[in-house]
Amino acid sequence: MSHKQTALSIQAETIIKNLEKRNMEGYYFASAAACTEAILSTLPKGSVIGWGGSESIKECGLLEEIQKGGYELLDRSLARTPEESRQIYAKTVLADYYLMSTNAITLGGELINIDGNGNRVACLIQGPSHVIIIAGMNKVVSDVPGGVARVRNMASPANAIRLNRNLPCAASGVCHDCLSPECFCNQIVVTRRSMHPGRIKIYLVGEELGY
Repeated sequence: MSHKQTALSIQAETIIKNLEKRNMEGYYFASAAACTEAILSTLPKGSVIGWGGSESIKECGLLEEIQKGGYELLDRSLARTPEESRQIYAKTVLADYYLMSTNAITLGGELINIDGNGNRVACLIQGPSHVIIIAGMNKVVSDVPGGVARVRNMASPANAIRLNRNLPCAASGVCHDCLSPECFCNQIVVTRRSMHPGRIKIYLVGEELGY
């Protein structure tokens, strides 16, 4: 293990201890493959699973494994009409598990998320029985303001480019605090504590995942 890997594992332990104070569970894995294997071992076959369109969930291989079968995966991206998308979301609210990442996580264990429609943060806050969050250590920040800045100036421009949005951050690479018609920085949510012990589980990975 390199010095950097050792430092990441120590930092993760600090975050995990702080998550525990906030009624959230934390785990650390050096690799995305090990993390995916661990999560799959906790998902009962036949579970209803929703997900928040996360690039981290794709990159770590978890989504691909779930798509192989044995679960009922609720995927709004497959909806053919707005009404069908709405119905899938309604089912997602009552899912057994909800998979997502977080845009940033502080050393103190706070989660920072910025959302467009709000469906992702809504399911984080309330609804699905269990929320599983996968976050690369590249998303760790010192505090909430640093987390908001990270999302606006690192995650949002990259997502704007990925989604081919006509936004000023896609052109400049930095946030303009815009109110553009295509803006997806509409909901800023800080999760400082979970009301329900163990409902939210954060899997930290010692690799770069997502934006």
